[in-house]
Amino acid sequence: MDSRRFRLAIINFSILFYALAGCALWADQVTLKNGDRVTGKIVKKDGDSLTVKSDLMGDVTVKWENVTAVQSDDPLVVVLPEGKTVKGKLSTSADTVEIATESTTEKAPLPSVTVIRNAAEQQHYERFLKPRISDLWAGYIDFGLALARGNASTTSMTTAFNATRATKTDKTTLYLNQIYGKATVNGRTDTTAQAVRGGWGYNRNINKRLFVNAFNDYEYDRFQNLDLRFVLGGGVGYSVIKTERSQLDLIGGLAYNREKFSYSLNNVGVSNVRNSAEAFWGDDWSYKLTGATSVKQAFRMFNNMTTSGEYRMNFDLGLATSIRKWLSWQITYSDRYLSNPALFRKKNDVLLSTGVRVSFAK
Repeated sequence: MDSRRFRLAIINFSILFYALAGCALWADQVTLKNGDRVTGKIVKKDGDSLTVKSDLMGDVTVKWENVTAVQSDDPLVVVLPEGKTVKGKLSTSADTVEIATESTTEKAPLPSVTVIRNAAEQQHYERFLKPRISDLWAGYIDFGLALARGNASTTSMTTAFNATRATKTDKTTLYLNQIYGKATVNGRTDTTAQAVRGGWGYNRNINKRLFVNAFNDYEYDRFQNLDLRFVLGGGVGYSVIKTERSQLDLIGGLAYNREKFSYSLNNVGVSNVRNSAEAFWGDDWSYKLTGATSVKQAFRMFNNMTTSGEYRMNFDLGLATSIRKWLSWQITYSDRYLSNPALFRKKNDVLLSTGVRVSFAK
């Protein structure tokens, strides 16, 4: 019995040994200058970094300048210094990388390799080159609700929609925000908040940092007596910061603004339409605080060029923390300032809301 157990243990150990050896045999290997080895599957080389997916450590990113040897078991797409793209298995000899294609072997100095992609990354890259209009959309839907019941009955609801389609050459954004509130006290019901904002924006890249911008905004606010604000404009933007973790864009340009206000004065309905040219400037900033939490901020100042001294300001700040891949908790602060509001109305409107966010991507 003891000898049988011993033979069984030897067999199990052998199976485990060969399984582990097989995993190591079929894994890609990256050797660093300090002698360390990273084993897994090569994902991509983008810029000056190489990403390897390890079963034990997840995604591991190393500086390409620290890589002395590369060995891949699966074919990879490699872009050589002259811009030539080849596909094959990688190996290195001294300071030279060799790509074994189906018909030949390409060679290049290891430090000069500009891009490496696995099959999934290459498919993702090609999808960005010639996407359909229905592809690459990503965004979110926010929902917030506040209720009170008792001596007073109040209901407040906020919703927001944002969708962005970003390609290698441009970015299209659609958005819609809404707030509605009502209160019932002593049997009388009144609306306490009612506003809708929406529009679209389009950025076209000139180079990696510089882009041109066009946008069209619409706004309705019952308690500002604003029937409709229509804004059409465009300008130029520059990405001051552009990393995986943060991006800061500065933007400025010109816009046309048409506003229609309606209110009652001495029991007589009054309609006021204002048309003006505006010069605008501002910024868009995003920052990833942690793997789960990110913050976004946008600011616009619109200076009235038709009536000197008048202006309006938009400021938005949002924080979102992921609960699941598709679900987050968000808090949003929004401020709208108008230097020349309708008669008897305040200049500043502030909205603070929180609730759930459902994200989507296509």
